Amino acid sequence: MKLDEKQINREVIFQGKIFNVYKDKIILPDETESFRELVEHKGGVCIAAKTENNNYLMVTQYRYPIKQIFFEFVAGKKEQNEDPLKTAQRELIEETGYQAKNFIYMGSFVPTCGYSSEIIDMYYADDLTFVGQDLDENEFLNVSSIKLDDLIEMIMNNEVTDAKTIILALKLKNLGK
Repeated sequence: MKLDEKQINREVIFQGKIFNVYKDKIILPDETESFRELVEHKGGVCIAAKTENNNYLMVTQYRYPIKQIFFEFVAGKKEQNEDPLKTAQRELIEETGYQAKNFIYMGSFVPTCGYSSEIIDMYYADDLTFVGQDLDENEFLNVSSIKLDDLIEMIMNNEVTDAKTIILALKLKNLGK
């Protein structure tokens, strides 16, 4: 059965710094017309940075849309046309103050395919050197570290609910990192 949908036209609803919102008129597989609302996002990265004592660097920050404090791996948004590895290198220094000698690509995932184009690329990083934290303006977070098994336990107890952290932690556990 044919499943793809074809865009007929696009209405701009909102254009912002982080994302754009569109309402697209489409043709469905059965040739009828419908509409889709779409959030266009540049994408982001998530980094599991392993310390010399085999812990992982974590950040704790308030996430306004959910109105909660989250415990997460380091993450950030890509700049326009920025290579994801460059984003990961930049974000690790900005948020934690650590620079990594080694980065290993761990794959990507689509967090909300029903309405957003966002893709998050995941990295494992190690051989860290502290070079100084450089937070973005209006960014507030705390940095800590945790053993992977303890993080997995927090995930299983529903104490960590951030999708990118859960997915990357489970990949790390499966690969024996």
